[in-house]
This record gives sequence, C-alpha cells and structure tokens, in this order.
Amino acid sequence: MKYSILIILVVLSFGAISAHEGGHGTPSKQWELTTNEIIQADFIKYENGEVWLMDSNHTIQTFQITDFVEADQKYIKTKSEFIHSLNGSEPIKVAPQSVSSFNWALIGLGIILLSFSIFKLIKQKKAVYLTHGVLGLGVILIVSCKNTNSAKTSTTQAPSSNVSLMQTFFEKFDGVTTHSDENYLYISSNGLPDHDMMVGIKNWQQQVPIKQNYTGDNSWAIPTHPKMAENPLSTKTNLLKGAIAVAVNGIPIFNPLNNRGEDANAIGELDNWGGHCGRADDYHYHLPPLHLQDQVGAGNPVAYAVDGFPVYGETTDTLDEYLGKTNADGSYEYHAIKEYPYLIAGMRGEVILDPKTEAPENQVSPQPRTQELRPALRPLRGAEIVEFKTLGENSYALTYSLDSEEYIINYKWDSEDNYSYQFINPDGTSTVETYKPREK
Repeated sequence: MKYSILIILVVLSFGAISAHEGGHGTPSKQWELTTNEIIQADFIKYENGEVWLMDSNHTIQTFQITDFVEADQKYIKTKSEFIHSLNGSEPIKVAPQSVSSFNWALIGLGIILLSFSIFKLIKQKKAVYLTHGVLGLGVILIVSCKNTNSAKTSTTQAPSSNVSLMQTFFEKFDGVTTHSDENYLYISSNGLPDHDMMVGIKNWQQQVPIKQNYTGDNSWAIPTHPKMAENPLSTKTNLLKGAIAVAVNGIPIFNPLNNRGEDANAIGELDNWGGHCGRADDYHYHLPPLHLQDQVGAGNPVAYAVDGFPVYGETTDTLDEYLGKTNADGSYEYHAIKEYPYLIAGMRGEVILDPKTEAPENQVSPQPRTQELRPALRPLRGAEIVEFKTLGENSYALTYSLDSEEYIINYKWDSEDNYSYQFINPDGTSTVETYKPREK
C-alpha cells in the first residue's frame, strides 16, 4: 500500500512538470491567414517577404508575410531576427537559468527512488522495485528537460559596427571629423551643411541657421556595439525632442514630428532639403537627407541612428514596422520611405533616455548642447523664405516674402563669436541687433 501511494505522488508530479509547451514529432504552431484559414506548421525561415513553413508531412509551403494576420506577422519577424542573430558574428545572450527548490526536490526524489530500486532489485529481485526505478529515472529526465526548454533570450547583440567604414562616410564632407573609443563613434561638425538652407519654408518661426559647437565632449555619439531592444520606442509617441539620427554630413536628424506632434513636412516647416532651424538657430533635418546619396554613393548609408544602426535610402525590400530590416548576418538597417513616418518609425535598438525628459518629449542621451543666441520668436504668418545666400566667410543673407514684399536679414559672426544681424525692410530702412552666445 505504501508503495502504491508513493507511485501515485510521483505520477502526479509528472503531470505538473511535463505540461510544457510544444511536443515531439508534430508541428509546434498554428498559423492564421487573413482568409481565416488555420495552418499547423513549423517555421523555417523568413526572407524577402516570403515565409517558409513545414507541415506534418514535412512538405515545405511558402507564403507572403502579408498572407498572415498581424499577430503572426509580428511573431515571424521576431523569430527571424532571433535566427539571424544566432547565425551572426555575436551570439544571443541567454539569461542564466536556475533550477527551483521544488525541482531540486523532485530530482532528489528521483535519485533516491532509482538508487533504492537498484539496491532492492539486486537483493530481492522484486518487479515492484523495477517500477520505482523507472519512475525515479523519469523524474530526473523530465525535470531536466523542463529546465532545458525554459531558457529565454534576454538581449540580442547585433554584430559590432565597422568603425573604419563608418568614418569614411562622414569624412567625405568638409568640416566633419570623427574619433572613437571602445563604445562610440563621435562625430564633430559646426552644424552647417554645405548646401543651401531654408528656401521653401512657408511656416517660419523667424530662426536663421548659425554654427553650433558639436566638437570635443559635445560631439554626436553613435554606439558601435548596437543591441536590439526588447521594447522598441515608437517615434510617434516618443523622442519628439532631440535627434534620432545623425546625417553623414554631421547634421542631426530630428523626429519627423515636431515637439507639438505635427508632421513638420506636411505643415510647411521644412525647406527643400528637409530641414529647418530650432529655437537655438540650430539647423537640423526632419526628413531623411536622400540628397546626400550623390556624395556617399548609391547603396551607402546617409545617416546613422542614435541606436547605432545605419539609415539607407529607399528600397524595394520588405520593411518591418520600424522601417528597417534584419540582414542575414544579424545586422539591422533602417530605410527611408516617401510618406510619414519617412524614417525610423521606432527605435529598434537599445538607447538610454535622458532622465530629465518625459514621453513624448523625451530624448536619447547623450545629446550635444546647442548655444542660445536670440530669444525664441513666434511664427511669422504668411512669410515664405525665397532665397538664402552665402556672402562670405561666416556671413549670410536670408530673403523672405510677406504680403508680396521682400525682406532681407543679413547676418554674420566674427572669430570671437560676436553676432550681428541687419534687418532690411522693403523701403530700404534697417535695424541692427548684436548678440553673444550663451551656453545652455
């Protein structure tokens, strides 16, 4: 009787610990198609928009990812990223697994049963002890199987960036320099591109572009060992402040939404190059700077996101919900599209957020400081910028049209950072203002 009770307890333990997900020899997942058809099959791979599955007859079937419902599409992309990471140069980091006290007790019970049975079987040759031994061995195997299959991934390490290659893209542009340490590539510039600016803006807050001191410890920092984030940040509800990427010409790229959550391009705030000035008169893009492809060459990145991943131009490849794709080596890259959100719909890599900011107006840290100069001004309703000229070294002229008349702002600065602004009215009268930058 006492042996029967012991056997029942062990069998009940089997039920508790063997109810793990999946089985052996049958497909492990049900897939739902947009036609409401259900398929039982194993995932094989996802490539170029095609999903490969294998059914119970070991027949390979292929589908377009758009054939699946949204939840399964997300599962496919996550699974594919995991597989690519396994095949990349850096392995998936698996959180160490521990065996619970209960499981250790079960393993101990199994060992006792196995040892006791072997001893009694030799001495008394009773079949009941053979049964106990089988049960003991079963406990040990099942608990071990459970702990082996319960491992979960914690962080996906993408391949490290080729820093030397990254530097060649940035250093194609005059005035842009780089240096690196073991964690970051640093990009230094004066914040002014080598193309014209501001022309085409129809919703203007009266800023004009001036130089910024993005140098030394105030340079832009791009991680060179990027990691895939477990919970990517949507740029629709995050990062409305600060840059989300740095163009290869040293100009920061901000969220396509302004700090009021509006599409800056759709409301006329941007110039013909996808940029404008912020309140510190700091020039930056809100659109992917595809015009830079002429200088970096087709197939090369036009920017790097602040999570470390490159940003490329448009592509015919299938992109994920973050406007990126995972490559065969486990690396990740963003691409541009013509409509909102234009680029980086979500920060796919891990980033550190500035603790002094809150969503949606949060920002990635570190961010260089800008220099405040003139007071922030209000939008000049009805004004359109029609011309921007370089008059000489550190000297510019901006012309805007208002009520069918043209106004000119001539401005310049000297080697000691003394700024002078001349505001010329249509009738020829003018006023002059002078400023000295102050650090934030």
